[in-house]
Amino acid sequence: MVNLPLFIIIPLGVAFFIPMVSRKFKWVPDILGNLTTFILLLLSLMTLNREYVYHIGGWRAPFGIVLVLDGLSCLLLIIINLISFMATLFSIEYIEKRFTSKLRYYSLFLLMVGGMNGTVLSGDLFNLFVFMEIASIASYALVGFGCGSSELEASFKYLVMGNVGSLFILYAIALIYGKTGSLNIADVARILKEIPYDNLIGFVFVLILTGFMIKAALVPFHSWLPDAHPSAPAPISAMLSGVVIKAIGVYVIIRIVYNLFGFNQIISNLIVYMGVISMIIGVTLALLQWDLKRLLAYSSISQIGYVFIGIGLGSPFGILGGLFHLFNHSLFKSLLFLDSGSIEYQTGTRDLNKMGLLYKKMPITSFSTLCGALSISGIPPFNGFWSKLIIILAAIKSGRPIVGLWIVIGSILGLSLFTKVLRYSIYGKGEKFEKEKWENLKEVPETMCIPLIILSILCIFTGLLLIGMENGIFGPVIDVLNGGVLKYINKIIGV
Repeated sequence: MVNLPLFIIIPLGVAFFIPMVSRKFKWVPDILGNLTTFILLLLSLMTLNREYVYHIGGWRAPFGIVLVLDGLSCLLLIIINLISFMATLFSIEYIEKRFTSKLRYYSLFLLMVGGMNGTVLSGDLFNLFVFMEIASIASYALVGFGCGSSELEASFKYLVMGNVGSLFILYAIALIYGKTGSLNIADVARILKEIPYDNLIGFVFVLILTGFMIKAALVPFHSWLPDAHPSAPAPISAMLSGVVIKAIGVYVIIRIVYNLFGFNQIISNLIVYMGVISMIIGVTLALLQWDLKRLLAYSSISQIGYVFIGIGLGSPFGILGGLFHLFNHSLFKSLLFLDSGSIEYQTGTRDLNKMGLLYKKMPITSFSTLCGALSISGIPPFNGFWSKLIIILAAIKSGRPIVGLWIVIGSILGLSLFTKVLRYSIYGKGEKFEKEKWENLKEVPETMCIPLIILSILCIFTGLLLIGMENGIFGPVIDVLNGGVLKYINKIIGV
């Protein structure tokens, strides 16, 4: 059994160790950063199909602090640490050319990873908040890592919006503690089931849901994301979209809805409708963009809508589609942001109008961009097709065919969006394309190509994970949500 505190201790410990030794040995940040994320990836894979409650100091819940490993936290651990390893591998050459101070970059990066791991493992609300803030503060700094005026402005906007969300969440946690006298999620859930519902409980739910929707960048709380992505280094953009908004946003919403307050029809309608709004508005705004990273940022807002629709449907089939799309989006959106970093690394621009005919000069980047575009557009046999298809079928089976129709419309708009990306950057050329400036272009270094190749392969073949459907590899995750509040309480405190 994996020792759960290692997911937190290792990245946080190495984050503080790197500055101590890196001033003398310049190669240390790259080695330690990549070694740490690789070890964390291996440890996360070892948690597959495991369930475990770790009692810190031997104190059992609800009196002690607990770390909880179940199907849902296992899925998020794998996503976080897989994308983290891809991002640090990509960072070796990328940060060397475009930024300074690798030791600060890797320290902040590992603080962010440790905070996200702690968030998805925490079994009590206050420690979840603390780890969420560690990840958030590190991500604020990483967004502004270039220290230019636009980077600092985007980082400040992200910080302000993030802190508004954090204040909502902290206020909600304080009210929960005042109401129940407990912070352990399972114990709070038990107490809420035993006391009559009142307006304070409803107010707390609205507060905490709003706070985490800001973290998840769901419409209408999305305004920080389109500025943060273009300003951040490409590996950080991949992390923000691929894992940060999921680990400290989507994951916690799923946990509190299904395992704390309990799922019902009102909550279902709220989540589904907000998912539809986010899906359509996000892709519509993306269609208006010519900055490649800004376009991808708005696309992330849209794609999170698909996840919310699947989760909001509440059926095992809908949950399967939502969780599978959560996993798929981590792969293809991280891939696309790393591709955008490769293109900017060699061309010096993110403007689609200034790009063209990259397939001739950058074949690996072009192929991986094609894979990512086909995946996110829902073209078979790529992974995005299967998760979108399941969500559509789940909507129809749940008696919501109009929701399924909106998903089809969103997918068509998404296809047109990434047809535009491929048309102007890879296989065609923009209106401001100057051929003579692109004559000496070449493919990015090998360490940047490796993550692109790995993620492209995963986008092609991860559809195979659907074998067995609800009873397959995603079965334990679906069981966590289907079991609802009572099963979660029994697992943690045995009552």
